[in-house]
Amino acid sequence: MARNNEGQWWLGRYLSSLQFHRVSPILSSMSAPAPFAPQTPTRPARFERVGNFWKRVSEGRNIDELWKQFTADARSSYGFYGKDVDWDEVNKLPTWKRPLRVAGQLFWAMMNKLTPARRVLVLVALVMLLMSGVKLQTGNTAVDINLDFLAALLFLLLLSLELADKVIMKRDLEIAREIQTWLVPSEAPPIPNAEVAFHTRPQNSVAGDYYDAFYPLNDAQSGGKLMLVIADVAGKSVPAALLMATLQASLRTIASEGLGLSELAERLNRYACAHSLGGQRFTTAVIAEFDPSSRTLAYVNAGHNFPVVRRGNGGTDRLSSSGLPLGISPDATFPSSTIELQPGDSLILFTDGVVEAFNSAGEEFTDGRWLNVIRSLPSLSAEDSLRYLMKSVEQFVGATRQSDDITCLVLRTK
Repeated sequence: MARNNEGQWWLGRYLSSLQFHRVSPILSSMSAPAPFAPQTPTRPARFERVGNFWKRVSEGRNIDELWKQFTADARSSYGFYGKDVDWDEVNKLPTWKRPLRVAGQLFWAMMNKLTPARRVLVLVALVMLLMSGVKLQTGNTAVDINLDFLAALLFLLLLSLELADKVIMKRDLEIAREIQTWLVPSEAPPIPNAEVAFHTRPQNSVAGDYYDAFYPLNDAQSGGKLMLVIADVAGKSVPAALLMATLQASLRTIASEGLGLSELAERLNRYACAHSLGGQRFTTAVIAEFDPSSRTLAYVNAGHNFPVVRRGNGGTDRLSSSGLPLGISPDATFPSSTIELQPGDSLILFTDGVVEAFNSAGEEFTDGRWLNVIRSLPSLSAEDSLRYLMKSVEQFVGATRQSDDITCLVLRTK
């Protein structure tokens, strides 16, 4: 009997254990506290749409960047239209009359940039705005004229037409820019005992600055001479870019004949004179030949900014001008000069867009400041030296839109 009671006790305990194991997971899930997980607040869908719309419009830029871009655009537009203002006439007027005269001349400066049909469209929209809010009383009937909505539609139509023209022109300029990049080296050529780097920042989509580094006789492997070129065509944008393309083609053709620098520059000058509109589209240039075996640099400076040789010991030399700019006189001569480079020296070629770069206050970078930056140049590779120099210019100008192309080329000997 005791054994039966003992068996019943063990059986009951076994069944109880089965029931506990079956129920315990449920109890655990009900009673055990869930691990802490931070809850991120969910924004309503409409706020997400507004945020995505703003990012699309602003391209992710913050308010400060947008404001700087707006002020730069406004300053550039004012300078563009301000060229048509007769400031001599304005300054002769009494002070209280000047703002009205400037506003009127700016208005006509903008109108003259439009086609006749679009001018009429602007005038009609302005008349509608002036007539809005006018009340006409005829007997006991009063009529309120409200044409604000129609005027807004006309201005929107005008904006869409101008925007379409700009998009088409921008697309053509981008194609021209792509073609122009084919005319200048995208990678630095291999140079025994030296290395070269270059940078350009166009003022517009296309540039009038030209730089090049190539072997005229394609004899890089045999230690042939490297030709270095930097040039600046007078003018801006498309006209200067077209002349730059013709200059590049003629230079490459003449250089392949193996002529001396003086004769090469004279032939290039005669070609430039035939396409310079009587000297109006002249070109300043520095054309140099670097012999890697002896580290000797022969050069011709045709009215260009004096290049700088930064010596490894910290000193500097200037390569002065030896002739007129290309395209002014077909009888001009261009004597060449020679300079010896030592290991660790850097030759720095640049256009006037570097020293004439200006900041938001209108202050120029100046040649003196540029020389100080070059003197402080550490012992770096050509690429790092170029980056160091360009960073100093970019920090000075900030987001200010420039009026000229900025181009620089650095050759560093080993």
